[in-house]
Amino acid sequence: MGTRLRSSPSFPPPISRAFHSVYGYLSKSHTPAGIEGLDRWHNEEANVRTGSGGGQCTNWQEANRGYSTVDEGDLVRQFKLFVPTNFSTIISISTNQTMVKSVTAEAENKDIELDNHFSSITHTESLKCVHKVGFPPQRKFVKEFKDALKETFFADDPLRPYKDQPRSRKLVLGLQFLFPILDWGRNYNITKFKGDVIAGLTIASLCIPQDIGYAKLANLDPKYGLYSSFVPPLIYAVMGSSLDIAIGPVAVISLLLGTLLQNEIDPTTNKEEYRQLAFTATFFAGVVQAALGLLRLGFLIEFLSHAAIVGFMGGAAITIALQQLKGFLGIKNFTKNTDIVSVMKSVWGSVHHGWNWQTILIGASFLAFLMFAKYIGKKRKKFFWVPAMAPLVSVIVSTFFVYITRADKHGVQIVKKIDRGINPSSVTQIHFSGPYAAKGFKIGVVAGMIALTEAIAIGRTFAAMKDYQLDGNKEMVALGTMNIIGSMTSCYVATGSFSRSAVNFMSGCQTTVSNIVMSLVVMLTLLLITPLFKYTPNAILSSIIISAVIGLIDYEAALRIWKVDKFDFIACMGAFLGVVFVSVEIGLLIAVCISLAKILLQVTRPRTALLGNLPKTTLYRNIEQYPEAAKVPGALIVRIDSAVYFTNSNYVKERILRWLRDEEEQLNAKSLPKITILIVDMSPVIDIDTSGIHAFEELYKTLQKQEVQLVLANPGPVVIQKLHLAKFTELISQDKIFLSVGEAVMSCSLNSRRDA
Repeated sequence: MGTRLRSSPSFPPPISRAFHSVYGYLSKSHTPAGIEGLDRWHNEEANVRTGSGGGQCTNWQEANRGYSTVDEGDLVRQFKLFVPTNFSTIISISTNQTMVKSVTAEAENKDIELDNHFSSITHTESLKCVHKVGFPPQRKFVKEFKDALKETFFADDPLRPYKDQPRSRKLVLGLQFLFPILDWGRNYNITKFKGDVIAGLTIASLCIPQDIGYAKLANLDPKYGLYSSFVPPLIYAVMGSSLDIAIGPVAVISLLLGTLLQNEIDPTTNKEEYRQLAFTATFFAGVVQAALGLLRLGFLIEFLSHAAIVGFMGGAAITIALQQLKGFLGIKNFTKNTDIVSVMKSVWGSVHHGWNWQTILIGASFLAFLMFAKYIGKKRKKFFWVPAMAPLVSVIVSTFFVYITRADKHGVQIVKKIDRGINPSSVTQIHFSGPYAAKGFKIGVVAGMIALTEAIAIGRTFAAMKDYQLDGNKEMVALGTMNIIGSMTSCYVATGSFSRSAVNFMSGCQTTVSNIVMSLVVMLTLLLITPLFKYTPNAILSSIIISAVIGLIDYEAALRIWKVDKFDFIACMGAFLGVVFVSVEIGLLIAVCISLAKILLQVTRPRTALLGNLPKTTLYRNIEQYPEAAKVPGALIVRIDSAVYFTNSNYVKERILRWLRDEEEQLNAKSLPKITILIVDMSPVIDIDTSGIHAFEELYKTLQKQEVQLVLANPGPVVIQKLHLAKFTELISQDKIFLSVGEAVMSCSLNSRRDA
């Protein structure tokens, strides 16, 4: 026997038995929340008996005067369906609409199985078992527009710390926002300084040889690579919010910049003009980066998908490695094209008269050493410093070897003279007007966006490892400012380097002070020892670059993309093949186009699904995902998994009608009753525009001609408000809009029985 109800108002006997049955069922199944809800509903005697508190309930004595019949089993099952809900809203019996009369004798007061309990009671009109869909209050356009702007551009609420603060405190907070070093610098100590010094010295040993090689990749003199690792890291250390990122030239940006610049000016015949265009492009790259951050437009870089970046980076790595074959093999006359076909033609075309065996021997020997050092560092984490020191060791040893053997006299190409001294001013070399300004702006936008994408991706990776937040817009301002100042001090585009940042992280860096230490080491190098690099063989620089870019080929990520999303894999391979077989800029264009195409495809062709009822539940789910879900006889339940806009409204309408046609064909083939109700689950529909509403109006008219009712389930606040303002709710009537698919099915089922 189940637990008894605590009170017994004068209910009609079948209703009373139904309540006792539900109560006993809940007691057996250990559903305290349901029991509490049932008790709460049951004990609202005033509402039940007098109709107070809503105006829809009549007293049960009046209800007993009715003479129609209803299946008591339906009533019991409805109670059971709504066990988890608030029972005070389950049943409302409208005055003069429902009259109930008992036609059965008083049953024994005992628990009975709900699913097998059937008897007859009476009703005349309807039994309402649904929650009303809420209509949110209409908001003023100005406030709605203001909130939309705030959510778009200030989602992180950057002004929150300034609220209710005195002016002096606001000034301090503002300075800390612009210069994060003022914030974390208050807690800086000697322990953190030791970690930063070790990390700074370690990444300096890695960046110096890399910078010389990357400058040559950008078709600039080696000193400009060192310049770009002196000034920009200092600026970033003061303004950057990432504690782990290491700033300087990187392979991909150097290649991209060099390729785009040489398309405009020949770097061999017009060195001065080429250098001026490089500084101009760097200036505009910084302006674009800073502007994106200040205008809170950081979300724009998200349009380049992760898959496209993986493909682009992999293709760029192969292209960079192929470009290094010139120095690695000692070839003097080499193609200016970057595609693999042109490069391999140039390589094999000079095999008999252009290759230098001494150069190949030096390059291959030190490349093997560098790869072995990387293997050691990867295998044993405590030896992380081995691959970091290996490039500098290679440069020192190879330079000494060439110097004492005079290998440069035997065809081994060397760096030659590097001017001593720190960065000279280059303000007068930047073009702010004229044709070079336009060309520089175009190149700067492309290089700046790719540099931003790489730096923020690296910063977020290491921020997640150390569990702190990275402000993307603040990063853009910092990166933009350092490139603007860098362009005025003989630097080209700098950004975050993944290889150096990884070494920085592994070396135990604590703050951006490690960038300052690295910058000071580079400064000392420029002031004191640059002449010693005169005999450094180009083959060593090529070996260093090849060993560095191999890590950019992330084949594991490509395989993972293939397994998860085939369309993403197409974007990945499109970018990869475009870079390798055409050019860097074409590969980048393909990456952007495929990323945008994916967005457009998802917007214009949203997913829809047929829903079915999961056994013994009130849940309705995709029948493809849950094959056991049963279709509701006489009803078709469709879910739209997207907002409905002008770009997809016609498709959504046609897709729903196609679902209906396909389902009716199957029913006709099996001689089953036709569909009379179409329920559209609007839960995932976050928004709708006028074109979408018009499409629903057309759908409603089409369904009317086919004698099919249109029912909506769970439209969100924005959607229901727009449907109401467009008077679509009046068109289909508000009693065809339900809070859930389950309530829609139950109500339509009751109405169908009543009509029958």
